[in-house]
Parts: sequence; C-alpha cells; structure tokens
Amino acid sequence: MGKRLMLLIVTNILVLTTILIVWSLITRYTGVGGQFDLGAAAPGLGIDYVSLGVFSLLVGFAGSFISLAMSRWIAKKMMKVKVLDPNGSLSRQERGVVEKVHRLSRAAGLMHMPEVGIYQSAEVNAFATGPSKKRSLVAVSAGLLNSMDDTAVEGVIAHEIAHVSNGDMVTMTLLQGVVNTFVVFFSRIAAILVSRLVRSEMQFVVRFASIIVFQILFSILGSLVVMAYSRHREFHADRGGADLAGRDKMAHALRSLKAHVNRANAKDGTDDSAIQTMKINGKTGFSKLFSSHPDLDERIARLEER
Repeated sequence: MGKRLMLLIVTNILVLTTILIVWSLITRYTGVGGQFDLGAAAPGLGIDYVSLGVFSLLVGFAGSFISLAMSRWIAKKMMKVKVLDPNGSLSRQERGVVEKVHRLSRAAGLMHMPEVGIYQSAEVNAFATGPSKKRSLVAVSAGLLNSMDDTAVEGVIAHEIAHVSNGDMVTMTLLQGVVNTFVVFFSRIAAILVSRLVRSEMQFVVRFASIIVFQILFSILGSLVVMAYSRHREFHADRGGADLAGRDKMAHALRSLKAHVNRANAKDGTDDSAIQTMKINGKTGFSKLFSSHPDLDERIARLEER
C-alpha cells in the first residue's frame, strides 16, 4: 500500500497545483470566476469565506478524484509494470502469481478480477491500486518473488487483495479530498495576507507564487493525516489477508518481510532504501509520522492476538 499511496499523494499535489495555476491564470486574464478572487469588498480581512469554502471544496475533491482516476495508469508507467495476460503465454512464476491473485480475489468476493503485473526491481514490494474494485491492479516486484517462498508470497498478495476488497483506495481518496479542501482554503488565505505586504502592482505575482508554496507546504502537513489513516488501514488489510489466505500464511509473510529487513540492515548497517520507500518495516520516533506502514513487530503482534 505504501508504494501506491506515495504515488497517489505526489500525483494529488501535482494535479492540485496544476488546477490552481490554470484557474489563477484564467481569472487573471479573462475575469471568469472572479467571484472566487476574494474581493476586498468582503467583511473582516476582505475575504469572502463562503465563496472560498465552496471553491476549496470543489477544487480539493476534484484534485483527489482526478488523482484516483489516473492512479492505475500512473502506477504502470512509473513502475514499468508488465501486465500479465492470463490467457497469454506466461512463465511458471508469472502463472503462479496470476493464479494466486485470481483465487484470492474470488475468495474475497470480487466480481471482477484485478489486473496482475510484475515490475523489475530488487525491492521486496507489492502494491494494489486503481480507481475502483472493477479497475484495480495488483503488482508484485521481481525482488519479492525471488526472495520469498511461495507461502509468504501468497500472504503478501492476500494483503493487497484485502486492500482492494476493503475499497481502501476510494476511502483514502475521500480523506485526501477533505485534506485538499483545507489545504486550498488556508493556502489562499495565507497567500492573500502575504501579498498585502507588497506594492499593489506586485500583489498578483506574490499571491500567485505564495499560493503554490503554501499549497505544497500544507499538502505535506496534510499528508501526516493521510499517513496516520494508512497505518490504521494496514492492520485491517492484515486481518483481511489472514481471512483470505489463513492467519499462518499472513503471519509468515510478515515475518519474512521482517527477516528481509534485518538481512538488509545487517548487510550495510542502514535501512534498504527500497524498503523505506515502501515503508513495510515502519519507522520510529518523529519519522514514524511520515510512514504509511506500522512497525512490523506491531503488525505481527496484533495478528497473533487475534
């Protein structure tokens, strides 16, 4: 989930920034949408909070849903995923991955089989993405297939199928839409206040630049909320994976991930960068706030408690 979540967040920031840049230029040079330009005739700080709130809501959710719609396509392009045709010529390893995904998907009650893919990377990783259960993608890395035994691979895939079955992509998108709304709202207020510190002829340029800067900064802060909820959903996906593949297989998959992390750490004394991208081993201290996954020991403990 960590890999696709980072793709979703980065895509969301880029889409949101693009929307607001285009809107600012349209408003500036055509006058269309001027009611959202927060005219000085409004009370208080000269900001029409109602219009700004409506604008922030529309743009915030538009950005998140556009990101969701693009998520599967972007994941394929950025990760160079090779989509496996179940009716085509596949190697034994590829056929095994497709069969596991389809079998676990049927067990989860999915009416439409996810696309299945493999991407060439040494990282031990897997992710699920897509705008809906009908248009989902489950992809695993070559490193995962080459590093784990068949039981552990099945546990990992079951975890990703649980994300699809739980509708986590849509849930995270709705949460991202709420975060976006606050990001747009407060970034524009902050930009207006900053622009008032300069001469009138420079206000548009300063406001334009400030909106972009504040939006990126507030988006990063907002991602802390998204990451916290992501960590919460990981425990649900572990339980879902245990229901689909069996608790022993799910626990074995988590222990295999932990063993791989420990081997990587012992090899060079530092965390493997690919694993940190996925954040499958979680983080500690302040950096934990930016992790999409809880600590593996905690995940194993919760699964065993169940």
